[in-house]
Amino acid sequence: MVIPPPIKKGDKIRVVSPAGKIQEEHILPAINWLENQGYVVGLGKHIFNQHYQFAGTKKQRLEDLQAALDDSEASAIICSRGGYGAVQIVEQLDFTTFKKHPKWLVGFSDITLLHSYLNNLGYVSIHGVMPRYFLVESGEPSQNLLALFNVLTNQKISFSVKANPFNKMGIAEGKLVGGNLSIIGSLMGTSLDIDMDGCILFIEDINEYLYKIDRLMHQLKLSSKLKLLKGLVIGSFTGMQDNKTPFGKTAWEIISEAVGEYNYPVLFGFPAGHDAENLPLLLGAKYKLEVTAEVSNLTLK
Repeated sequence: MVIPPPIKKGDKIRVVSPAGKIQEEHILPAINWLENQGYVVGLGKHIFNQHYQFAGTKKQRLEDLQAALDDSEASAIICSRGGYGAVQIVEQLDFTTFKKHPKWLVGFSDITLLHSYLNNLGYVSIHGVMPRYFLVESGEPSQNLLALFNVLTNQKISFSVKANPFNKMGIAEGKLVGGNLSIIGSLMGTSLDIDMDGCILFIEDINEYLYKIDRLMHQLKLSSKLKLLKGLVIGSFTGMQDNKTPFGKTAWEIISEAVGEYNYPVLFGFPAGHDAENLPLLLGAKYKLEVTAEVSNLTLK
């Protein structure tokens, strides 16, 4: 896997909106922070456009993302938000110039689709916080933002997570893949399907019905993807919904049951996803996962 070079002060960072629309006031403070840190920020031409729920038409969003991929001076591309829409433009993207000048891609949620595309091409990318959530209410940088730039500037990071009663103990090493569970399910059977054989899978989700989480986990199981894993990391499952007739299990109980027969470490409650804590994960990179009765560690190798 190709890991893009670390960024440094003076480097150019492109910010684009490949999916959902976003308002200027939600990300301009983040842009100011980046510039105050000494980075050159290039905004997509259509970054604040609005076309129904999208950040511009498919043609406009494609133009901005393609321009960022083709920018040989840029060291990173940060997506302004997720939402929905990346799938509408992914087939038209051209990575010819990107391969000559690899750069970081940062985002989560709907951006899982772009991570999968890049990882399948052999490039590491970052599942991490996006500009709307760079700063806390006081205007100070969030811990998520500081952790993201520790990774971008090539500082090694090892995360420790407190014990969880759903955890399964063990040690594993493998390539970290995944992202948003609903997006992962939507990619199965396509050219962007994630090869999980021998990998550590990370999953998270938001505002999903519990029965759909169950269906997605069974989809992964019936496809033998769960059986082929070396380990599993579960991030936040935020705002789960239920029907009038209760499903009867929480998201974590559903996941725990789905992987109960497999003999690999499972870490619940990793602080990443649609929640206040959203620490960066290098998708496509090799990690070591250690789950013990006291604490769990996820370490970039």
